Order: sequence, then structure tokens, then C-alpha cells
Amino acid sequence: MTTGLFLTFLLSGCIGENYDYTPPTVSLTYSDLELKEANINWDTKGDTSEDGTVKTDDIFELANEQGQVVVKAGDNDSVQFDNQDFLLESITVLLWKDGQSTTIDIDEKSLDFNYPSEVGSYVIDVTLNTDSGTAQYVGNVVIQ
Repeated sequence: MTTGLFLTFLLSGCIGENYDYTPPTVSLTYSDLELKEANINWDTKGDTSEDGTVKTDDIFELANEQGQVVVKAGDNDSVQFDNQDFLLESITVLLWKDGQSTTIDIDEKSLDFNYPSEVGSYVIDVTLNTDSGTAQYVGNVVIQ
């Protein structure tokens, strides 16, 4: 009897789970910067009215429309998702300045990275490759 009751509660918990198949909101933990969706090609699993596609012609204009966030050279930061109902296959972090990009090393488990020591204004570009598709996010940072 107790086993049957336990199984009923266990199964009812599984049935009530809610999954979010939309692309995540992406932010940077320590600099408190929420990145903007730039280019998204995402499979929403048919559960939402969203088609999971965003196309931005000029990511630099999009990034520059946002407020600048000031960070210190060499500081640590971390990529954070508001949901993770997807399998992260790879993540790339680029910093763009004067048309040139620099790839930032990121720990793919903790999602931690360090800003470079070169000061200046940058567009930060975070691209996710997942089992649900790809998503690119941008922001505006100043390294001092």
C-alpha cells in the first residue's frame, strides 16, 4: 500500500513538469549585463506560438543601442541562462573592437571567462550551439 502511494506521488511529479523550449535569456553574472538576442535559429518543439527565429542584420548597431557596462581589465565573468532545457554543445565568446574579433577562452562547464587586459569599448558576442539550434547574443562593454 505504501509503495503504491509513493509511486503515485512520484509519477504525478513527473507529469506536472514544465519545460521551456524557447531560447534562453543570456546574461553575464558579475557584470550584471543582460545580452540581447541577435540571431536565433531555434527549434521550439511546436509547444509555443514563437517560431524561434530572430535575424539581425547589424549586430554592432544592436549592441551599441544598449547601455555600456564597465568592467575591469582581467576581471572574471560568467555566462548565465534563465533556463536550460537544452543540451549545450558549444559556446563561443568573442570581443569585437574596430572590426576585429578576439576569441575569449571560456570554461564550457562553469561558463567562466576573463576579460582581456586591453582597455577600450567592445561588443561582446556570445554564441550558443545546442541540440535545439543556435543563438547569438550581443552586448556593449567597456574594459577599464
